[in-house]
Amino acid sequence: MEAVDGAGATAGAAAIGPCATIPVEHMEFIRQTLDRIGDKWSLLIIAVLASGPLRYTDLQRQVPGISQRMLSLTLRQLGQDGLITRTAYAEVPPRVEYALAPLGRGLHEIVTSLIGWAADHHDEIRANRERAATTGS
Repeated sequence: MEAVDGAGATAGAAAIGPCATIPVEHMEFIRQTLDRIGDKWSLLIIAVLASGPLRYTDLQRQVPGISQRMLSLTLRQLGQDGLITRTAYAEVPPRVEYALAPLGRGLHEIVTSLIGWAADHHDEIRANRERAATTGS
């Protein structure tokens, strides 16, 4: 049983704002989902796969700085959430391709906007960080 305060709001639920429409019992899962799709590697992989299916090594080349371990982990997690598909072809040598699933394609525009925003504001953010580091704030 959830506690209700004097104003009739459920304890732990937001009273106003965008979180107010989300049932409190869904919040933990939503935070986990946002954490997963919002990490740097997931965003970049989703953006790269928007151009079409890619093999593992092609993905690794197009996402600079990602280790094999992180690429494997991120691909597995994105697959578990239904954002990407993994197709193994019975060929010699074996071939595996990764592609955006319909759920992942729905994120593409959002992801591209976030990456574009970060790129557009790179210099301004860097200057703000340097200014904060020198002023100690």
